[in-house]
Amino acid sequence: MSGEEMTREELMTLFEAAKWAPSSANNQPWRFIYSMKNSSSWRTFFSFLDKSNQEWCINASGLVVVVSKETFDYNGKFSRTHSFDAGAAWENLALQGSLKGLVVHGMQGFDYDNAKKELGIPDGYSVEAMIAVGKPGPVESLSKKNQKREFPSGRKQLNEIVFEGKFGGQ
Repeated sequence: MSGEEMTREELMTLFEAAKWAPSSANNQPWRFIYSMKNSSSWRTFFSFLDKSNQEWCINASGLVVVVSKETFDYNGKFSRTHSFDAGAAWENLALQGSLKGLVVHGMQGFDYDNAKKELGIPDGYSVEAMIAVGKPGPVESLSKKNQKREFPSGRKQLNEIVFEGKFGGQ
């Protein structure tokens, strides 16, 4: 990422896209907690990241922690799909960012417990992931090691992930 700042309004368009994701019983369990680069909370958010993700995110414009509510609003019962639903919202956010020409980088390499504590996330909510958002920058700004990794990764063949009848196929 370039380090160029984004406006709050630019970031809000991504959250607007996220809110339209489908969810079980229209519960919309996703929550997004964010920090912009020059805000007072930036250091806290950045400190959650492990060292390798700090390198990827040093020039991000915003960092986002994705959280999901574990229960339904209408009856208080456990929602088995709260993480799945939050994943759908994250995907909408990522697609909107891509349409806007932004880099949107989802991560699991961070301190989940510290994020939950420092951000005041109550019991009954799960920390799911972090997202870095920014404007594209030159690949040369990365370490040599990460420059080598900066290309679209391969995907498994369909016969490795899609099965008819039962797991592993017939």
